[in-house]
Amino acid sequence: MNDLTREAPALAARKDPALAALKEDARRAVAEAAPILTGLSQQLYEHPETAWHEVDSARAVGDVLEAAGFAVEREYLGLPTALRAMAGTGAFRVGLMAEYDALPGLGHACGHNLISAMSVGAGLALARVADAAGLTVEVYGTPAEEGGGGKVELLDRGAFAGLDLALMAHPAPVDIAEAAPFAVAHWHVEYTGKTAHAAAYPTQAVNAADAFTIAQVALGLLRQQLPADVRVHGIVTDAGTAPNAIPGRSAGRWYVRAASLAQLDELIPRVMACFEAGALATGCTLEVTPESKPYAEFRTDREALAAYVANATALGRTFVTEGPATTMATASTDMGNVSQLVRAIHPYIGVGSFPVSNHQREFADHCVGPVAEQTLLDGATALAWTVLDVAAATDVRG
Repeated sequence: MNDLTREAPALAARKDPALAALKEDARRAVAEAAPILTGLSQQLYEHPETAWHEVDSARAVGDVLEAAGFAVEREYLGLPTALRAMAGTGAFRVGLMAEYDALPGLGHACGHNLISAMSVGAGLALARVADAAGLTVEVYGTPAEEGGGGKVELLDRGAFAGLDLALMAHPAPVDIAEAAPFAVAHWHVEYTGKTAHAAAYPTQAVNAADAFTIAQVALGLLRQQLPADVRVHGIVTDAGTAPNAIPGRSAGRWYVRAASLAQLDELIPRVMACFEAGALATGCTLEVTPESKPYAEFRTDREALAAYVANATALGRTFVTEGPATTMATASTDMGNVSQLVRAIHPYIGVGSFPVSNHQREFADHCVGPVAEQTLLDGATALAWTVLDVAAATDVRG
């Protein structure tokens, strides 16, 4: 944090009256839009939709932007729940990411309702000053962050090319400046055996539930030899329907995380061998299907992050740099893939929930209400101010 604070004066603390006036216009725009933004966040919270099914959520985000004068492309690049909304014609192109998928069974327990509202709010603020600041403002509705790789799909179809800066702010228990996420691979794992009556004909069965048991034992033993910055975890979603019928099918979803894509590539064969062991021991067949392309580690733009820290601090935000409340910064995100192509930041903004944390049902409840609404307005303003700082500094550098 101290390093970032030292870097910040080159951007956020510059004595530039014209820049200060743009920032004040942006702040007022967020304040004036507060009822719309909090209403959008509440609507998404009350109607959570999971990955690739965010039909109403994408429509709601697009409607707010369209009403504000943005040109909105729905079903962007052929993805039914993606969108791009544009305003301004300036040389500096900024992309704000609006995630809106919820977690199965947990609703918005990762605060994507706030992410959408913050990015929309920053977009509205920047659209007001786009001509004066030389901006083209692009708000992207990005589906399926929670394991589906929506941004990776968009990247593969040509999205985000030519952006000068991509950014978003993610809810967390506390404010954390820098994202340091794991790279991650997501798999659907399925064993196929043969069903039989468990008492009368057990010798005729090929037990698919046993295959998963063996795989999980192998994974548990493997963990002892894995580096500390590696995670292997998952759930069994299907392992039979009746105790007197030996399962002929079992299935699950598993994630493998590592510090980088390079480390992930080295790790995957060792993890795959554990699943293969289950098939070999039981006689089942194994099918492993990627649920998306891997998510990459994050490449943070130091200059933009320094500006964000200075701006958020000016709004009264306090950053936490150590302790258990900060570990959300290591969560994986497909924004990491965007950061490999475009200058990007992904700060975490606190909702005052600790010890309640992301992906707990109770966290969703912290993403609505007065504290969450202030977080929303602070995040939208800090993101807008950061864009103005970076754009101004880019102009100075020529």
